[in-house]
Amino acid sequence: MAFPSFFFLISLFLSISFSESKLSPDYYKKSCPQLEDIIRETVTSKQITNPTTAAATLRVFFHDCMVGGCDASVLISSNAFSKAERDADINLSLPGDAFDVIVRAKTALELSCPGIVSCADILALATRNAVSMVGGPFYTVKLGRKDSLVSNISTVEGNMPRPNMTMDEIIRRFAAKKFTVQEMVALIGAHTIGFSHCKEFAYRLYSYKKSTPTDPSYHPKYATALKKLCKNYDKNPEMSAFNDAMTPSKFDNMYYKNLLRGLGLLESDNALLKNPKTRPFVLLYGRNQTAFFNDFARAMEKLSSYGVKTGRKGEVRRRCDAFNSIET
Repeated sequence: MAFPSFFFLISLFLSISFSESKLSPDYYKKSCPQLEDIIRETVTSKQITNPTTAAATLRVFFHDCMVGGCDASVLISSNAFSKAERDADINLSLPGDAFDVIVRAKTALELSCPGIVSCADILALATRNAVSMVGGPFYTVKLGRKDSLVSNISTVEGNMPRPNMTMDEIIRRFAAKKFTVQEMVALIGAHTIGFSHCKEFAYRLYSYKKSTPTDPSYHPKYATALKKLCKNYDKNPEMSAFNDAMTPSKFDNMYYKNLLRGLGLLESDNALLKNPKTRPFVLLYGRNQTAFFNDFARAMEKLSSYGVKTGRKGEVRRRCDAFNSIET
């Protein structure tokens, strides 16, 4: 009677880990040996020209992986027959520099080894290289992902955490994807680079509560500076502020130190410090950058393997913003 249960467990294990087991850092070693050099040169050139590229690429990668897995579905443009993930309200502000660096890398790779490297793998590698280039940890990226065959706007809501959610709600979003609280706090440390639009936190400045218009969690001088910066945000939706006011272009642990000083830009940032489940990790990473880098690297390796498509479950797109064929 024990044999059927045993084989069922083995089959279940294989079905869960098979996609990840197909991934390998050497997946393109023979089919596209120039891959690493092309990605490195493309990312370096773009980052030098546009210093926000690293933060932009990291953000797009996160938005891609959190919705259905790391399959480049967020890169797809909507067409006459369907609205893609990219058009979801939370994705409308995704920076153009990230999409541009992927297009540049894909173009170069199609010239060197046409039809071989997936857009999902390009995004994963470009993200790792960009993070490393601005001072972050260099981690292993397993390769062999295929690009998604579907990108639907309706799948975004319910998967992405939002800055005005409670920390317990955000924890549940990550837990649904098998990430621990510590892994979540490490991943959110990506806010050490990049920026957020004023509209995402303006309520904390002007209409937090009827009796307290400005969130008292902000350092008073920081709140004053943000009010000045975002004064006309309702007329200019592109107005933004750096997530890390101290070292905005350097990947370090300053983000966590800022939280202790009342310099958390988003309400979800401040909630990391307040919530008893997340606070210990904020304190740890604030005093120990090595611990943050090690945990961030491990969490990124795990994230980059989440929900990947392999074999016939995906394709290698000719263009990263369009499926090879459109089903009407």
